[in-house]
Amino acid sequence: MFTQITGAMSSYAQKTADQSALWASFARETAKNYVASAHHAVLILGLLAIGLLGLIFVKPETADQLKQLSPYAEKSGVDAAIATAPNVTIAAAPTVAAEPAAGIRTAQLDITTAGRSQHASTNSTQQKWVTYWLAKRYRVAGDAIHTLVSTSYQVARELKLDPLLILSVIAIESRFNPLSESPVGAQGLMQVMSKIHHDKFQKHGGVAAALNPVANINVGSRILKEYVVQGGSVEAGLKKYVGAAAFATDFGYGRKVLSEYRYLQDVAMGKKISAYVSTRAAPRPQPRIVKNEAPAELQPSAADDLPKRRNDRKDPADQVATL
Repeated sequence: MFTQITGAMSSYAQKTADQSALWASFARETAKNYVASAHHAVLILGLLAIGLLGLIFVKPETADQLKQLSPYAEKSGVDAAIATAPNVTIAAAPTVAAEPAAGIRTAQLDITTAGRSQHASTNSTQQKWVTYWLAKRYRVAGDAIHTLVSTSYQVARELKLDPLLILSVIAIESRFNPLSESPVGAQGLMQVMSKIHHDKFQKHGGVAAALNPVANINVGSRILKEYVVQGGSVEAGLKKYVGAAAFATDFGYGRKVLSEYRYLQDVAMGKKISAYVSTRAAPRPQPRIVKNEAPAELQPSAADDLPKRRNDRKDPADQVATL
């Protein structure tokens, strides 16, 4: 009897031990499976992260699109204004007249008194869009770009020149760096040769003002308007501005400026244009420019007839290198 009890207890203990070993083995296998699944998940996430980083490297605008998907993303003041602004109806395009000699179109900017308030409101909205896009494209502080855009619009209004053309020249010349200087001495936002055009800087305090953004835009825009009027077309004016008037080609300068101008036109009309588009393949637009006699301060003087203009002294090869 004792032997039977002992045998039963031994058998029960053996079964219990076997069950414990079985559960321990099951627990180990389950843990291994979980660890393997976790490793696979981490590997997949890592591959997805690498792929996403590669996509952002190839298409930087993807990062902005991902930010917009986040429910916690905060919109900046300009971004919020763009997102909530109603569709803006741009005033009808000005009357365009064909240029017989060069076939270049020009337009008359005629703002009536009755439409000035609406025009001012439209300009304000356009400036917000243009400011936001340029700040993003050239990675410059929004407040700094706002000042440059406002100045360009003000100067353009005085000269009857398209402000987007001025901003396009600034973009190609200096990428909105007011302290830039070329190897041949062209300075500031619009790369003005201050030593040659020192007389135009007199009312701004002298040539030291060449690195002053407001003064540089004023002087550079007046030189640009003068060259456009003299050349009879925007293309001819840009070719002279870059110092390639004596050459058969402007080395692609005009195409780059006009490509940037086309993008700015679309942005000003409220279209969503990527800030990372290239200026190489855009079609050639026609900036609006008043075809009339230049103001008194823009009339060429005897000194200007000498080969001393801002870009006439620049080596085109050097200019292309700075683009």
